Amino acid sequence: MFRALVLERGDDGAVTSAIREMDDSALPEGGDVTVCIRYSTLNYKDGLCLTGAGGLVRKYPHIPGVDFSGTVEASADSRFAPGDDVILTGWRVGEVWWGGYASRARVKGDWLVPMPDGLDARLAMGLGTAGFTAMLAIAALEAQGLRPHPGGPPVLVTGAAGGVGSIATMLLSTLGYQVAAVTGRPELESYLRNLGADEIIPRSALDEPSGRPLESESWAGCVDAVGGVMLSRVLAQLKHGAAAAAVGLAGGAALKGTVIPFLLRGVSLLGIDSVMQPTAKRVEMWKRLADTVPLDRLESTMHSARLEDLPALGRSILKGGVRGRVVVDPNE
Repeated sequence: MFRALVLERGDDGAVTSAIREMDDSALPEGGDVTVCIRYSTLNYKDGLCLTGAGGLVRKYPHIPGVDFSGTVEASADSRFAPGDDVILTGWRVGEVWWGGYASRARVKGDWLVPMPDGLDARLAMGLGTAGFTAMLAIAALEAQGLRPHPGGPPVLVTGAAGGVGSIATMLLSTLGYQVAAVTGRPELESYLRNLGADEIIPRSALDEPSGRPLESESWAGCVDAVGGVMLSRVLAQLKHGAAAAAVGLAGGAALKGTVIPFLLRGVSLLGIDSVMQPTAKRVEMWKRLADTVPLDRLESTMHSARLEDLPALGRSILKGGVRGRVVVDPNE
C-alpha cells in the first residue's frame, strides 16, 4: 500500500483532491522501475495541475507532482538496482503520468538519473525541477558567451523570489556573476540579498511597456521566469550580443516587442525546455548543480510541506505567494 494525493474531476469540470491509501497494483503499467519516493516539490506546473488550470492533466484520477527523489525498490532496467538513489524531473510526469505526490511511483528508467555525489534526497528536491531548469538556463547563456565580469553589468533574474529565480540567483552569485534580482515583493529584499543578489529591481520598473524598441544597455544576460511584457522590456535592455534564457510564462506567452533588438544589437532569445532533455544532459546538469550550489543558501530557500498542505499551496503559487522551494514529504 502507498499514500497519495489523488485528483478527480467532476461532471462539472471542477477538480478536487483527496489523500488516499492505494495498492501498488494501481501504479501505471509501462514503467520498469518502482521507486520509494522520499521527497517531491511544488512547482508552478503543480499549481496548475492541482487547480485544474491550463489543461495539463487530461486523464483522471491523477497523482500530480512533476519531480521526485527516492530509492529504487524494484527494477527491470539494468541501469538501476534496488537501493539506488535516483532523481526524476520532466517527461511530463505529474501531468500525463502519475507523479511525485505519493510514496510510490512506477516510471521508465529512461526518465531517471542517479543521485550525484554531494546531494541527498531532500537537498535534491530543494533544487528539483526549478534547480535543474535554472542550471540549464545558465549553461545556455554561457554557451552564448556569458562570463563573469566583475564591475560589469549584472545578469538579470526575473521572478527572483520564486523557485527558478531563487536558485538562479544563488547559482549565478556562486559562479562569480553580478546579479540583479527582480521582485514585486519589496519585503523580500533581505532574502534575495542573502541568496547573492547585488541589486534589487522592483517589478514595476519592467512590467509596463516603454514604447521604445531599444533602451539603455543594462544587462549582461537574463534568466527570465516571467515572460510577457517583462521579457519584451528585458530584450530591449540587453547589451549588444547578450542573451535572455526564457524558462517560464507566468506573465503570459505574448512577446510584445519588435525585431529591432535582434537586428541592431544582435541579442538572442533562448527557450529552455526542462522536460525532454536527454539523459547525458540531465546527468551533466545534476553533477554541476551538486558541485556548485551553496548548501547553506539552498537550505535558506527550503520550506517543508505535507500532502495535505498542497491544495492551498497550489492556489498560492499561481498568485505569486510562494517564496523559494517547497519540499514535499509524501510519507509524513
